[in-house]
Amino acid sequence: MKQRRHARLSHHEAKTAMHGKTAEALEEFWKWVEETPAPTLTQIEDAVLQFRQQIGQAMAQAAIQVQATVQPAPGPQCPHCGKEMQLKGTKEKTITARVGDVDLERSHYYCPHCQAGLFPPR
Repeated sequence: MKQRRHARLSHHEAKTAMHGKTAEALEEFWKWVEETPAPTLTQIEDAVLQFRQQIGQAMAQAAIQVQATVQPAPGPQCPHCGKEMQLKGTKEKTITARVGDVDLERSHYYCPHCQAGLFPPR
């Protein structure tokens, strides 16, 4: 099972992690180049696009992890009854972005008056 909890990272920690992921992906790519005799242009393009996907997805995840959690104070207004909502905590969600799947941690609000829930955009 994939572990989904991601700690907030400093910019330095994110850069260091990205260097490691890039090095791993490059190693995989060059191993494929060495093990694939006379690849077609389409095969090369597919390998490069896969590399680009891996790096893009890792970069997006790292950028998300360095963002500070922003929580409005007071809570947002309930879209159903208009009363102030209360912060219930955070929930994780995997979304499919243009670069691939990335994990987000979102604030979750709850209205004690009408029991509505809300995940405001970040």
